[in-house]
Amino acid sequence: MNLYSFVIGDVLDIKTLKSFISVAKHKSFSGAARELHTVQPAISRHILTLEAELGVNLFIRNSRDVAITEAGEQLLKDANAIVELTQQAKTNVKRAQSGQIGSLTIAHLSSACLSFMAALVRSYKEKYPHVHVTLIEMTATEQIEALKNERIDVAFSRPLPNSIKDDYFNHCIYIDSLVAIVNQNHLLATRKSIDLASLKNEQFIIFNREEAHGLFDETILQCKNAQFSPNIISQPRHMQTLVTEVAAGLGVAIAPYCVRKLYSEGCHFIALNNVTTQIPVEIQFKKTLTNAAVNGFVDIALSTRQQIQKSMA
Repeated sequence: MNLYSFVIGDVLDIKTLKSFISVAKHKSFSGAARELHTVQPAISRHILTLEAELGVNLFIRNSRDVAITEAGEQLLKDANAIVELTQQAKTNVKRAQSGQIGSLTIAHLSSACLSFMAALVRSYKEKYPHVHVTLIEMTATEQIEALKNERIDVAFSRPLPNSIKDDYFNHCIYIDSLVAIVNQNHLLATRKSIDLASLKNEQFIIFNREEAHGLFDETILQCKNAQFSPNIISQPRHMQTLVTEVAAGLGVAIAPYCVRKLYSEGCHFIALNNVTTQIPVEIQFKKTLTNAAVNGFVDIALSTRQQIQKSMA
């Protein structure tokens, strides 16, 4: 029988190991009893039980002192490691319960979170340096699937569909609005605001519906309210592609104002009169929370919410 199979048996426990280590340290049963705040017979029982189970003599005893045997020296090395590992395990369990260690996977919309995500994660890591953080850029649709499959712990996304929203906590981080995006050489590029109807004859670039159902449908609805159906010539799956296509003069776009935080040289952003659509960015996480690291991150995100709102206004 090796030591590790013995440790997990019924005879040897941490108390027994601590008795052995203390006797070896003091070379005295009475000294071990004083250190461990117990009586000498209890220490003697622990050592006798240990020797009987292992089938070796751990100490040479005489009337004057106690000397450790070669077998005892070997056990001492392993016993110290086991006691240390046990203490470390207790510490780690408590740290995991309080969210001090572990891992945290955060998904985010790049266009909606680009300007503040790095600072937010940096603030979190300063307070929780031993938590491994993974950032993943995902569309709203991808985040819904990742939440359901528990591949991410926290989502920064658009409001969840009614079919699953009751399973998650959500807090609004900021509210965005829809704007028109035109090439810098467009006839309307000097305007600060326009009626959506003024774009009815344009070629439209609209973010792919499969990646953001709500945004696509709302854009079509607003065009319908403006008495036209948009001539859609492109449906990119990435917001940076949408902005780049506008900058290249391929068409105009309707998108959340946050996309200005992407590389948007060559684009002009114009407010839309009478379009009051609110586009929230929420932080979302499961109600049946099993990852304690989430709480600390959410607390920091909510504490910086006002700063984020100012930066995205």
